[in-house]
Amino acid sequence: MNYQYWDPQIEKMPRAELEALQLQKLKTEIRWALRAPFYKERLSKAGISCHDDIKSLDDLKRFPFTTKNDLRDGFPYGFLSIPKEDVVRLHASSGTTGIPTTIYFSRDDIKRWAGYMARCIYGTGCDKNDVFQNMITYGLFTGGLGLHQGGEEVGMLVIPAGAGNTARQFKMMQDYGTTVLHATPSFLLHLETKMKEAGVQRESLSLKRAFAGAEPYSEDTRRRIESLLKIDVYNSYGLSEMNGPGVAFECQCKEGLHIWEDGYIAEIVNPDTLEPVKEGETGELILTILCREATPILRYRTRDLTSFYNEPCKCGRTHRRMRRITGRSDDMLIINGVNVFPSQIEEVIMSMKEVGNNYLIVVEKDGALDRLTVKTEVSTEIFMDDSRPLNALKEKIKETLQASISINPKVELHESGSLPISEGKAVRVKDTRPKDV
Repeated sequence: MNYQYWDPQIEKMPRAELEALQLQKLKTEIRWALRAPFYKERLSKAGISCHDDIKSLDDLKRFPFTTKNDLRDGFPYGFLSIPKEDVVRLHASSGTTGIPTTIYFSRDDIKRWAGYMARCIYGTGCDKNDVFQNMITYGLFTGGLGLHQGGEEVGMLVIPAGAGNTARQFKMMQDYGTTVLHATPSFLLHLETKMKEAGVQRESLSLKRAFAGAEPYSEDTRRRIESLLKIDVYNSYGLSEMNGPGVAFECQCKEGLHIWEDGYIAEIVNPDTLEPVKEGETGELILTILCREATPILRYRTRDLTSFYNEPCKCGRTHRRMRRITGRSDDMLIINGVNVFPSQIEEVIMSMKEVGNNYLIVVEKDGALDRLTVKTEVSTEIFMDDSRPLNALKEKIKETLQASISINPKVELHESGSLPISEGKAVRVKDTRPKDV
């Protein structure tokens, strides 16, 4: 395979040189961080008053962790490290408290972010001949503008389509000859269902690739999208606190996501003890940004669970790879004392060809016990008025799930297209139990 590199000197840099570059950039980031009210106080307590106090990358362990609550406590300008008149953009994500986490960007920050996004996009085989239809939400959410500016940096024709309105999406694909899509994995699955309803023939579309992100999804889901839409699907990882998309991306090998280590320092820790895990073990991803002056963030607890690959990638890039996110340390469901991740359920049902493209996990109280219900659509090939294959599928799902998660769930089968679809991140879990449980 002929691999594409946007910046080969950086992407294939020897590890020793890459780590030296990280140290240099970390010192610069500390210089910026010490100008932010939050970190000026936090770092001084850790004995760091100057960037020259950092002698090696191991000194990073002296820093306390930063959490989403810290960002909310610092709202609105506690993390800002440059004069407000030098800020050219902000992005924000809302939360259950109503206080957003706000990230600020200088003009140079935006340019750097666009460069990392171009590296991601070009590394999947795209180039300036592609037509890129961006079907993700724009606005304060980072996903839309992040991939948009990366596509423009590559030289692609970018269509800022936004989310939803599948009929309009198909029309644009046909009119402009779209070759690349960006959407949530749930919306890509939804597209295939709506394609049949709208009578759109796959042969009328020029699609080659799609970037899927914004929500965790399993390898079985990726394979299903690729098979249904006849495209290559590449996994994307990012979070608004670290600019947004572009922290890590799959190359053409599709064997893990390369973390751009000249822009981020990645650690993996045990989410309970906060101690480093052994090489290759799964834990919580901790990120320190090295490429943003307006809002430096050090040792951020992402809550995302992953692990590192030990061996180098066949593409020749030296930046280490992480496995796809398997879930979040804070989205684990405790059902009658058993720990269950939604990703475990998705992995089971999406591996079955009889199952449709949408599902919902419902957890509720049934007396003193918890009750788990898995609602899933069925494939259009299965007739809803024939009870025999439906009952057989129900039992198959129940037995396979029980073997995987050690819980006997209730299973409901629904007609294709009948479960609700979200235009943004898919809502896969509905937990109606009292909050103090």
